Amino acid sequence: MQTLTDNALMLKVKSGDIQKLGLLYERHKKRLFGFFYNMNSDAALSEDLVQNVFMRILKYKHTFTGEGSFVAWMFSTARNVNYDYYKKSKKTNNEYQISSVEYKLDDGISMEESLMRNEELKNLKKAMHKMAPEKREILVLSKFKELKFSQIGEIIGCSEGAAKVKAHRALKELRTIYLQLESI
Repeated sequence: MQTLTDNALMLKVKSGDIQKLGLLYERHKKRLFGFFYNMNSDAALSEDLVQNVFMRILKYKHTFTGEGSFVAWMFSTARNVNYDYYKKSKKTNNEYQISSVEYKLDDGISMEESLMRNEELKNLKKAMHKMAPEKREILVLSKFKELKFSQIGEIIGCSEGAAKVKAHRALKELRTIYLQLESI
């Protein structure tokens, strides 16, 4: 059986075959969970927000045109769900942990190197925590979720070039903050 693309599945959902939404959910639940977890560091909340994304996709299925990528449309929805949650609960999403960045130690790595890597990871987490949520979001999408800049542009509502510039500036800011933390 030939597998349908995400866009083809979403167009079927749009036309009334809502059973296909389950396939999209299975394909993208882990990716969305990682996005939310990287933004708020709360596993239970992240699971709830993933569910909210798919509820909103179902509610607004009529707005999907099929012209852009489904993934970009889905992450736009995810951004809105995240924003709405924090706006409604008046919480700040400044807590951040990079669950995606884990170092696997081989037997050949010394304890000193291991401790040094742990310190570097701790400083990276602190640096990400100090960044504005919008900049952190760009880095999560581009570096950890490995989306293309054209998709990121669709998600955040700008051109591909502007997305590249924003990611570059965010990375530059992260580097500056990281180096400041490292020198302390």
